[in-house]
Amino acid sequence: MAVNLDGVFYAINAVVPWMKKNKQGWIVNVASTAAVRGEAFHSHYAASKGALLALTKSLAVELAPHNIRVNCVAPGWVDTDMCTEVFADPDFREKVRQSIPLKRIPPPEDIAGPILFLVSDLARHITGEILNVNGGSVLCGG
Repeated sequence: MAVNLDGVFYAINAVVPWMKKNKQGWIVNVASTAAVRGEAFHSHYAASKGALLALTKSLAVELAPHNIRVNCVAPGWVDTDMCTEVFADPDFREKVRQSIPLKRIPPPEDIAGPILFLVSDLARHITGEILNVNGGSVLCGG
């Protein structure tokens, strides 16, 4: 909770006055598919990421009058250091890969691209959005 929620909340509070003063800003929170569908045996993680969804939607409306857009990217499995231990088991890694409709575990760059889109002028009329970047995983559950 301290990292996934409190850290984000305090960082946003630190930058919003500057954004208001400059009459513009972009905030992109990073949640997880666990926030969208829950995550058995990792409820603390799902809860902290779920709180980011609520924070994103609440701040989007609150900060819109100041020309500050607030969005969120919710990745599924990503091939990062956080997953090194679980992906050390090749059978588990393959099970995860097969569970993703696009049949690939993305590198971090596949998450960075949507974030760059959300802070670009191409997304200038998008705020309060939760963009699921998970190869279709949330669409088919489990």
